[in-house]
Amino acid sequence: MKLLAAPPSLDTRFVTVILLVMGLSTPGKPEITSLDTGNIDDVLNNAGVALVNFYADWCRFSQMLHPIFEEASNIVREEFPDTKQVVFARVDCDQHSDIAQRYRITKYPTLKLFRNGMMMKREYRGQRSVAAIADFIRQQQVDPVKEMHSLEEVNAVDRSKRNIIGYFEKKDSDNYHTYEKVSNILRDDCTFSAAFGTVSESERFSGDNIIYKPLGENVPDMVYLGSLTNFDLTYAWAQDKCVPLVREITFENGEELTEEGIPFLILFHIKEDTDSLEKFQHEVARQLISEKGSINFLHADCDKFRHPLLHIQKTPADCPVIAIDSFRHMYVFPDFKDLAVPGKLRQFVLDLHSGKLHREFHHGPDPTDSTPGQEETGGEMASSPPESSFQKLAPSETRYTILRRDRDEL
Repeated sequence: MKLLAAPPSLDTRFVTVILLVMGLSTPGKPEITSLDTGNIDDVLNNAGVALVNFYADWCRFSQMLHPIFEEASNIVREEFPDTKQVVFARVDCDQHSDIAQRYRITKYPTLKLFRNGMMMKREYRGQRSVAAIADFIRQQQVDPVKEMHSLEEVNAVDRSKRNIIGYFEKKDSDNYHTYEKVSNILRDDCTFSAAFGTVSESERFSGDNIIYKPLGENVPDMVYLGSLTNFDLTYAWAQDKCVPLVREITFENGEELTEEGIPFLILFHIKEDTDSLEKFQHEVARQLISEKGSINFLHADCDKFRHPLLHIQKTPADCPVIAIDSFRHMYVFPDFKDLAVPGKLRQFVLDLHSGKLHREFHHGPDPTDSTPGQEETGGEMASSPPESSFQKLAPSETRYTILRRDRDEL
């Protein structure tokens, strides 16, 4: 007996058409680019925005994220079809441990945002849902540069924020494209504005230029004197202005600061004690500016950080306290009053880099630091027993991992 295929009914055909129109009958193939050592630089460098999923197949949370990530990429691709505008990519960290190490991946899954090949310091920590991830990418596409239509708007900028303002002859120029690229990268750290044409003409007496308006009403503007076509110079100047030398560490940003992968030099102080903070900022700028990039200079509220203070046998009553968190141990600067002693704070940091703090932590003061019965302290010879350059503590288990959010939630 020969079986015949029955023609679809009108209702069936109608439903099929509706599903096709809605894009629900055959979901599009997700365009997730798999990255490896051979293609990662090319893919990321040519992407305006790239969201990269660093995963491990054995991790069940990575497995749970895969379909969510793929569906989000489908939605975003419909809205931003230019493959160089937005890229969704992934890295198998078991197969490519060198890439995971390069980007300091320590947990799975991790979603990192890149702009033109540069990894942003803030990874994606939002809800792991299709809608939330898609909305995050939409936000990244919003132009961070506000166009100003009069110089009155320039004078009315919010001086409680860090402002960078560009004055350009026209938008379609190499100078502005560099500025636009820099503003996208630093959008979370500064407020960016720009004026064009006749509006900016009076400020362009020497050509296109950008200025930085620091915090405070009466603080003078700072002008960028480098080439606007040189991205590296422009970015370095803007980053120096937008990212303060001494930043506050909070429970909200602690994890991302940890992920920068360099030790912390922290001032613990009472929130109202602005004098100690100003002294710390001054001495960091005076003694340690050359160490920027090898250690993070931070300050923390003593009351909020009572727990880590307990780990170094301190309480808010002991503040201000300066300490180094090397992510292995915490070392306490002997006395805050010595902060202004020339070279004292710098030597404390150099002792970290040389390994001296770590050696003394485990074995006591280096024997080469003094001759028997003598110790050189602040230019004076002392006959009392030598003191270490830090107070020896029990090994710290905090390492600011107390700030890290639980990754076991999708």
